[in-house]
Amino acid sequence: MLLSTAYFPPVAWLALAAREMTLSPDRVLPSHVRLEACENYQKQSYRNRCCILAGDGVQMLQVPVVHGDSRIITQVKVDYSTPWIVRTERALDTAYETSAYYYYYRDALFSLLEAQPATLWEFNLSTIRFLLEKTGIACELSPTPAFAAPDSEADDYRFSLHPKQEDTILADLQLDKPYYQVFRDRMGGFTPRLSALDLLFNEGPDSIGWLKSLA
Repeated sequence: MLLSTAYFPPVAWLALAAREMTLSPDRVLPSHVRLEACENYQKQSYRNRCCILAGDGVQMLQVPVVHGDSRIITQVKVDYSTPWIVRTERALDTAYETSAYYYYYRDALFSLLEAQPATLWEFNLSTIRFLLEKTGIACELSPTPAFAAPDSEADDYRFSLHPKQEDTILADLQLDKPYYQVFRDRMGGFTPRLSALDLLFNEGPDSIGWLKSLA
């Protein structure tokens, strides 16, 4: 499985990461995801933004980056010159304070945000590991040693997930289904294509059951 790095990746990203994970009564066999480490940074992608559901609709949270000479994804630096972390924490509080499990994960989440790693790669890796651990996905991550041309490998999803384009990943995995959301009535129903934070805060320990269709 080949995926791009992502900032608090969308539910579909986690579903792909969980696809090859095997759960049995006596053991767990982890999946394996290769993270693209040799691509150029792409603006307006999930590499530095995620979507949450607030009371007035979908809200995008973004990690500002320093526009330096290098555009290799592992070398792009996070810009901490503005108080965006505080704004992010306030946005999460406002959106999810009434969800069932938000305060169960809040302290660990805020500690992660406030660690301020130097690069976007490090920051994203911490958010990915956070979501894998909290949702119960056993997954081994490894960076790619070289860039592979698009469509040159099977199970290449590096360019399939984008906030501005539709995809059929969850439908293909037979996971195109709703889960509980705090603002579902206000939104007129289920809102798809959000960060997996939305799944975690609303479903908590049951997230793995949703991602692996165990229910």
